[in-house]
Amino acid sequence: MQRAQRQHSEMFTSRIAPCRGWLPALLLLWWLGSGGAFAASVTVEALLPNTAVLMINGQRKTLRAGDSVDGVKLLSADASGAVLEINGTRQRVGLNRNITTNYVAPERRELQIPRNDRMQYITSALINGRSVQVMVDTGANVVALNTRQAEALGLDYAAGIPSTLETASGVVDAWLLNLDRVEVGGIPVEGVRATVVLGEYPTTILLGMSYLQHVELRERNGVLSISREW
Repeated sequence: MQRAQRQHSEMFTSRIAPCRGWLPALLLLWWLGSGGAFAASVTVEALLPNTAVLMINGQRKTLRAGDSVDGVKLLSADASGAVLEINGTRQRVGLNRNITTNYVAPERRELQIPRNDRMQYITSALINGRSVQVMVDTGANVVALNTRQAEALGLDYAAGIPSTLETASGVVDAWLLNLDRVEVGGIPVEGVRATVVLGEYPTTILLGMSYLQHVELRERNGVLSISREW
């Protein structure tokens, strides 16, 4: 783990590698048809380049880009999803994504953190429901806090996995454990890996990659943006 007070020169955006090949997914679509309300079920059974195998109202249909069946039109498809048009509404549908006729795009939660005069990005967070101050540190593999901070949060860190950590003061004892929930800017992540370090280091809880890998990070003009679709 690098020292928390170092200058952050580079921020990373987490990415999930796209899946390949035939991918099963369940997509349930409801919409209003002309002449009255009706329900239609659509199951995405497989995806290929510009081709999708759909189960529409219990009937398996292979649609190529431009094909339309029962009001469902396939505009395009690849290994990561399909673009469908239903009643004039166009949407890219990912795996296991449920939408309705009154489709609302996923909410994008975003927090902007200005850099302080020590070149640090510090903000508030909730750890296991308790409010704390944290510093964003992409150089830290996990969330890191000291024993005093852990005790204030009611963490039984001694029940974690014993370890050691090299700091500026030398090698110190540490414990590895999972935090039930970490929430920053309204973006919660559950089961976040953390290290509790014996002593007073770090003075501010480090928000490391065990949380940051689940969000998108962007830095511009001294302002760090943490965001995720919800």
